[in-house]
Amino acid sequence: MLKKIFSISFFKPKILDSLKTYNRKTFIKDLTSGVVVGIVALPMAIAFGIASGVTPQQGIITAIIAGFIISLFGGSRVQIGGPTGAFIVIVAGVVGTYGMLGLLVATMLAGVMLLLMGFLKLGDIIKFIPYPVIVGFTSGIAIVIFSTQMNDFFGLGLLQVPSAFHEKWQMYFQNIDRINLWAVAIAVFTVLTCFFWTKINKSVPGSLVAIVFATVAVWMFDIPVETIGSRFGEIAAAVPAPVLPVFTFESIRTLLPVAFTIAMLGAIESLLSAMVADGAIGDRHDSNTELIAQGMANVITPLFGGIPATGAIARTMTSIKNGGRTPIAGIIHAAVLLLLLLLFGKWAKMIPMPCLAGILVVIAYNMSEWRSFRGLLRNSRADIAVLLATFFLTVVFDLTIAISVGLVLAILLFVRRISQSSDVQIMQHELSPDTAIATASEQPLPKGVDVFRINGPFFFGVANKFEEAFLRVSKPPQVRIIDMGNVPFIDATGIQNLTAFWKKCKAARIKVILASVNPAVLETLKQNVLYENIGVNQIFSNFADAVKEAKEMLK
Repeated sequence: MLKKIFSISFFKPKILDSLKTYNRKTFIKDLTSGVVVGIVALPMAIAFGIASGVTPQQGIITAIIAGFIISLFGGSRVQIGGPTGAFIVIVAGVVGTYGMLGLLVATMLAGVMLLLMGFLKLGDIIKFIPYPVIVGFTSGIAIVIFSTQMNDFFGLGLLQVPSAFHEKWQMYFQNIDRINLWAVAIAVFTVLTCFFWTKINKSVPGSLVAIVFATVAVWMFDIPVETIGSRFGEIAAAVPAPVLPVFTFESIRTLLPVAFTIAMLGAIESLLSAMVADGAIGDRHDSNTELIAQGMANVITPLFGGIPATGAIARTMTSIKNGGRTPIAGIIHAAVLLLLLLLFGKWAKMIPMPCLAGILVVIAYNMSEWRSFRGLLRNSRADIAVLLATFFLTVVFDLTIAISVGLVLAILLFVRRISQSSDVQIMQHELSPDTAIATASEQPLPKGVDVFRINGPFFFGVANKFEEAFLRVSKPPQVRIIDMGNVPFIDATGIQNLTAFWKKCKAARIKVILASVNPAVLETLKQNVLYENIGVNQIFSNFADAVKEAKEMLK
C-alpha cells in the first residue's frame, strides 16, 4: 500500500528507506529522542503561537499535525517540523491586517506553492538563494522578534502595541514608568537559565527548567505578572475538528504575495535545516520530497486552525543529539505533544508571559547570526549592499518587501559581475598565441579577415559589448570570424544581437563565419532562423576549419 502511495519517482519519503533496516535498538533511540523533543517543543510552540498573534493552542496544534506530516512524508531522516521563529513576523502581520481567516487562506496557498515547487523539482534551485539575502532577513527577523517581546519582558501591560518598528520602540520609551520589576526578574532569570543551564545538564533544556521554576514561583507566591491564562483564558485540551476556510477570488488575489513569501521562507528554512542535519548525521536529504511534505503540512494544518510550519533547526538538532536517526523520532515527538496537550494542556495557562518573552529573546539571539552578519561586512560592496538592504527592509517595512528586493538586487549584482567577466576581443591580421588552431598557429591571418572572440556566456548582460566591439573596427574586412570557443551558452538576447550583427555584415557585404561552436550553443542556434541565414557550411566546431573556409572565401 505504501509503495503505491509513494510511487512517484521524485517523491521518496525517507521513512521507506529507514524501515528497511529498522530494529529495536534504533527504536529505543528514536523513542528517547522523540520524548525529549516533544517536551522541548511544547513551550516553543506556545511561545511561537502567542508571538505570532494567535492562541497558544494554535501553536501546539501546528507542532502536532505539521510535525507528524513532515516526519512521515519528508525527504530528511531527522527533520522535525512545526512553527518557527522565522514566521512570527509575517504571521503577526497577516493576522493584524487580514485576520485569522486571511492567515489560514494564505497558509494553504503557500502549501500549494510548496507542492508545486516539489513537483517541478525546484528543490535544488532554492538552495542557490544568495547567502547575504538569507543572513539579512534572518537577522532582521531576530531584531523584530526581540522588539515584539519588550512589552511582556518588562511587564508594561500595553494592550495595543504598534506594528511599525520605530513606533513600537517609541511607545516602549513613553511607558517606561510602567515597568514591572517582577516581570523583569522572571524574564532575566529565564534568559540566564537558557544560556547557562547546559553547563549543568545538557539533557534537559534550559527553557523547560525556566518555565517550571517560573510557573511554580508565580503560583506559590502569587507574583503579580500576566500569565497565559489571564490573557488567553483556558487552553482547550483537544484537537479541533477540521474546517475548510472560505476561499474567494478576491482573497486569493490579495493574499498571493503574502503566500509566496510564506512559501519561500518555508522552503528556504526547511532545506537549510535539512542540510545542517545532513552534516550532523552524514546523510543526504531529498529536497523535492521535502518540499512536497512541507506543502502537504501547510495545506492540511490550517484545516485545524494551525499556522505556517517548516523544518525547525533547533528541534532537529535536539533530536539528533538525543539519538534520533529516523522519521519515527519526529512522529513520536508529535504523539508526545498530543499527549501533553490532552493531559496537561490546562496547566499551561499558568505559565507567566515574561518567561515566554525571555525564551523568545534567547531564540531571537540565536537567530540573529551576528557572527555571520559581521563576517559578511568584510565582503565585497555588492554583498554588503544586499545584506544591509534585506536587513533594514525586514526591520523597517516587512519580510515580503525585504525578500523581493533582496533577491532582485542580488540577481542584478550577479548579472553585473558576470557581464564584467565577459568581453569581446578583436584580432586583425594576427592570431593570438592561445588560439586553438591545428595548423600554422604562428601564421598571420590573411588580410581581409578579422576575428571577434567572445569570452564568457553570450547573454543579455553582455550583448551590448558585442555591439561596442563592432563599432571599434575602423576598416571593415571581407570575412569576419566569430570565435565562440569560450561561450558556454547563448540566450535569446544573444541570438537577437548576433542576428542584428549578421544583418549589418550582410549589408556591408562582409561574410560571417562562426568558429569553435560547442554542441549546446549549436543546438540553440538550430532553433533559430539565424542558423539557416548564416548557413551550415559557415558554422564550425573548431577554429582551424573556420580559417581555411575564410581563405577559400577570399579566393
